[in-house]
Amino acid sequence: MTTRGFRQVDVFGSGPLRGNPVAVVHDAEGLDDTTLQAFASWTNLSETTFLLPPTDPGADYRVRIFTPETELPFAGHPTLGTAHAWLEAGGQPRRDGVVVQECGVGLVDVRRDGERLAFAAPGFLRHGMPDESTLVTAVRALRLRSGDVLGASWIDNGPGWLGLRLRDAATVLAIDPDYVAMGDLMLGVIGAHDGAVDADVEVRAFCPGLAVPEDPVTGSLNAGFALWLQADGTLPASYVARQGTALGRDGRVHVDRDGETTWVGGSTRTVLQGTAGL
Repeated sequence: MTTRGFRQVDVFGSGPLRGNPVAVVHDAEGLDDTTLQAFASWTNLSETTFLLPPTDPGADYRVRIFTPETELPFAGHPTLGTAHAWLEAGGQPRRDGVVVQECGVGLVDVRRDGERLAFAAPGFLRHGMPDESTLVTAVRALRLRSGDVLGASWIDNGPGWLGLRLRDAATVLAIDPDYVAMGDLMLGVIGAHDGAVDADVEVRAFCPGLAVPEDPVTGSLNAGFALWLQADGTLPASYVARQGTALGRDGRVHVDRDGETTWVGGSTRTVLQGTAGL
């Protein structure tokens, strides 16, 4: 057993303990896949990440991202939390102001955006309308009426998201999902607020197949929604998403399109710091 640095970082919170935590293990060389998965299952967080030396000469570090059930090629809040932990531990980016992460989808840029960190939304691995059977399953699993859904698209940038645009934020918040009917579908929903809160849209993420029935605040899903709905003009170049409300959290995801790049950002705060014996 080796003692390794450990941080637990709260990401996307509107205040302390209001976001989504990620566990970050530093200096994870020498750990086999079974140990990585077992530790991620033990933390029982949406994701646990493991920092490794990069294999790509353009990267500052390599990260492996695990849910309690499986490894993901990319995830958003772990990207920001890992970059935060790496910088806090003394990491020095090769490029001024930009951290380059190597992960399963390739290289992902992370930049400082005022007091927040933001990642460049990766492109889609799968995009476009779902088939009718899949859409019917999704609508039934979320106990929605057909009139509640204004649009649907695969917005898969690694985890496998199917996104549904709903008629308003109230419809998003009222969802009481049937997780058994959902099966292995990874479903995200988004609906516009009416101006009564300090956010433009409400988002929820359902992923029971990853042993995370509802994720508190989800960077990859928000990135997928941004690329889809900014491209068709539904969402503006800059907006704020709220997520986690139904779980008693209060996340804020700040989305800004700069030229050809959409940046997805939020707060990052270290809550726990110490060592892990692995």
